Amino acid sequence: MARTKVQEGVTLIAANTEVTGDVKFDGQLYVSGRVNGNILASEGGEATVVVSEEGFVSGEIRVPNVVINGTVEGDISASERIELACKARVKGSVFYALVEMQLGAQVDGQLVHAKPQPSQSEEAEKAPHKRRRTLGIIKQLPKMGATAS
Repeated sequence: MARTKVQEGVTLIAANTEVTGDVKFDGQLYVSGRVNGNILASEGGEATVVVSEEGFVSGEIRVPNVVINGTVEGDISASERIELACKARVKGSVFYALVEMQLGAQVDGQLVHAKPQPSQSEEAEKAPHKRRRTLGIIKQLPKMGATAS
């Protein structure tokens, strides 16, 4: 069953809004206003934060998927993907698995590549396949004490 935007949890911090303190969320967060604090995604989700051209964040961002077209003063950790649009201004380090940076985007800090963290479901899906391949190799090994003819 497909989830609607309401079920996904879309949150808007509008242009005339200022939030002081940490913001922890699931789903999608759009920042067109000002956030003075950290933006954190709940564990295990596929959250996305979008900071629009008018948006401003003074604090750390730790979200799997990040799109920046505004200003961020603080480190950004995107465990899956970050997009730095043409008007992005980042004063801090960017930790990423996959980055897309458009002409005009600015980063005053380090760009640090980090391997993406596999989700628990991805690890569970891979585990049986690894086990099967290993068992297949073991079956092909000759038995101990067998003589060649």
